[in-house]
Parts: sequence; C-alpha cells; structure tokens
Amino acid sequence: MPIPSRAALVDHLVRTRIAGDVATPRDNNLSHYRRLANGDRHYWLGLELGDRWTDEQDVLAVMAERCGVVDDPGHRTGQDTIDPELTVDGLERMAARLRKAAAGRERVLFATGHPGALIDVHSRTAAALRSAGCDIVRIPGGLTADEGYVVQFADVAVFERGASLWHTHSPEPMRAILDALETPPDLVVADHGWAGCAGQRGVDAVGYADSNDPALFLAEAEGTLQVTVPLDDHVVDPRFYEPMTAYLLDAAGLS
Repeated sequence: MPIPSRAALVDHLVRTRIAGDVATPRDNNLSHYRRLANGDRHYWLGLELGDRWTDEQDVLAVMAERCGVVDDPGHRTGQDTIDPELTVDGLERMAARLRKAAAGRERVLFATGHPGALIDVHSRTAAALRSAGCDIVRIPGGLTADEGYVVQFADVAVFERGASLWHTHSPEPMRAILDALETPPDLVVADHGWAGCAGQRGVDAVGYADSNDPALFLAEAEGTLQVTVPLDDHVVDPRFYEPMTAYLLDAAGLS
C-alpha cells in the first residue's frame, strides 16, 4: 500500500465518506448527545461521566471542536459532518503514542466493537507493533460477557455470539479481559466500550469513534483517553480504511 500524503489522505477520506459528509444523519447524532447528557449509560461506553456532561449543548460544543460536526444547535436534521483534518490530526496523535509503545516494547491489547469494519485496521497495527518488538496481549480463553464469548481473531479481541462476530458498544467484554489478566496492558488500541472501559480503568487507551459516539471525545477532553480519532466507523467497504492505516503506521515509524 503506497503511503498517501496528508492532502491525498484528506481527499480519500472525503471521497469514501470516512470523513466529510458522513452517512450518520444529524438527528441521530443529536439524539445520542441528548441520551448521554440524560445519563443513559449505554452511551457512556464504559466511562464514568458523573454529572459533568448533563447539558446537551456542552456535548455538541465538544463534538464540533474535536470531531467537526456542525456547531449550530439549530441544525436539527439532514447532513452532518466529520472534519477530515481532525481525523488526520487524530491519526498523528495516535501515531505518536504507537511510536512510544514501539520504543518501549510495550504490551499492547487490541479490541474492536466494529469487527465488520475496523478489524483489519487493528490487526495490521498489531502486526506492525509486533514486528517492532512489542508484545501483543493474548487474552485468556473462556471469557464470557453479555451472554456471549470474548475471543481473539487476528490479534484483535472481539465479541462472539451465535457463531458470529457482533457489533457492540458494551464495555463488558473489555471488563472481562482486564479482570482476567494478571497484569494490565501498557496500551489499549480499541473503539466503543472497549476503549472507554480501558481508559476508565486507568490503562493508557487510544481509539476511534464516530460522530454519534460522543463519550470517547469527552474522555479525551478530560484526559481519560489519550487519543480519539474521529471517523465513520463502518463505511461500505472496509478496504477504504487501508490508506488511513498506511498513513498511521508510516507516521508511527512502523511501515
């Protein structure tokens, strides 16, 4: 995979709708911000937000700043956006943390709640870190959560139920892993509740998040997560993420 320039990657992100005019509609974004502010823990993604984010407009302000959604509270329906420049900025911050992990030969755990889209992004990153001398954490066998199993596929922890890998926002699979490990990882690279749970436990965590998943952006703003990269986390073809992954690994000195 050729390494795209920053400008070429920005163009690619917009063309494939990983960023720019994304598929997630504005009313869905605002609904999730409201539910988070109203204390619905499904939208807290394993974080403990207390009463710090009870105003939907405060959540919107953070999402406009860190994700690039439209900042006008009067914009209630129709198109919403992710700023591709913020996506690349996030990738570069994540790359700096991956570079640190490689330099220290850290123990790194990868996990995803979006196996249909992001598993290859995580798996390639894991392979690059292993080649650099990192220990990619192997999770214990027999773990269960949410009436299913926590398993590892291509170095990435995922949730399995009914012989299928599931899309999940739940923090419970990550909680099961961290409870079972004798020593916590030095770094977690994840998304959804997998990232939120790790950060809340005090583990260094970086992750990816969509415009309708505000909790991880709030966690970065508060310092609970080290990096949150804004993107559409399930576009129509998972291969669209390949240039992004190549850019990330190159920026981390891992290509």
